[in-house]
Amino acid sequence: MALQSNETCFYGFILQGLSSEPENEHLFLPIFFFIYLMVLLGNLLMVLVIRYNARLYQTPMYFFLSHLSLTDVGLSSSTVPKMLYNLLMRTRNICYGGCLAQMFFFAIFGITEGFILSTMAYDRYVAICHPFRYAVVMNQKTCILLASGCWLLGFLHSLLYTVMMSRLSFCASREVPNYFCDLHPLIKLSCSDTSTIQMTTLISGTMTMVGPFTVTVLSYALIFYRVLKIPSASGKHKAFSTCGAHLTTVVLLFGTVIAVYVRPSSAYSGTKVRVMSVAYTAVTPMLNPFIYSLRNSEIQQALRKCLGGHLKPWN
Repeated sequence: MALQSNETCFYGFILQGLSSEPENEHLFLPIFFFIYLMVLLGNLLMVLVIRYNARLYQTPMYFFLSHLSLTDVGLSSSTVPKMLYNLLMRTRNICYGGCLAQMFFFAIFGITEGFILSTMAYDRYVAICHPFRYAVVMNQKTCILLASGCWLLGFLHSLLYTVMMSRLSFCASREVPNYFCDLHPLIKLSCSDTSTIQMTTLISGTMTMVGPFTVTVLSYALIFYRVLKIPSASGKHKAFSTCGAHLTTVVLLFGTVIAVYVRPSSAYSGTKVRVMSVAYTAVTPMLNPFIYSLRNSEIQQALRKCLGGHLKPWN
């Protein structure tokens, strides 16, 4: 019998959690509480600093960085709080409606983040390869349209996944081999014909992950080609320094996400996927504020101004 959304939470799913050994999971509670706290503090502070500094907010690179921070907060908030609740209450249950909602919001923020990163790569390409046209090409209206497009694409793809998933029936095992409701493990649990949704998610997943990754790689290939033509070593260093933080985030996010999602659902493996899921839902969002601020003098100056000048420069 199909599992309908109006059934009680008792007929939902069971999240296997972070470890196959439940007696060890209490050790994760303080660790992931700290990580989530750092995600919130770091990324929300980044958003506030950029939004309340007119010069930074009107600079395309920082405008997109504020959106990246928002997606990081959303990505972690769609998964980590439920995990912390389950660890605290020593339960693994999640109701059907809650599972679909978690999958919906996780997909929105995850897909949007991929498009935001590719947009940031394009911004760096224009800034370095076409500096005299940069102010015209990346004007405020264009930046708003690009950011809005990223969010819209994330919403539409997430809505597609959720609608298709809501039509599936679940009549056998309801144990999800992860600590949150993700698309691939839910498809494997269904007793319906999943050929259509598997093909759709494979094609759509390739578009939403490999597509932005390809744009990012091509942008940086053109950037490196241009930078290598710069005669002075200081000029090369300055050009590369503006790209280093973004490249680090790209490798961390896309490397794990593509490994998880750009393959058939039947190839989904619990243990390895859980480790990679932690990387892109918790660790990377925690690290991004540090990656983008440690060597960025403009962010540091804005932070010191925001904190009343009590923050010393980082060397």
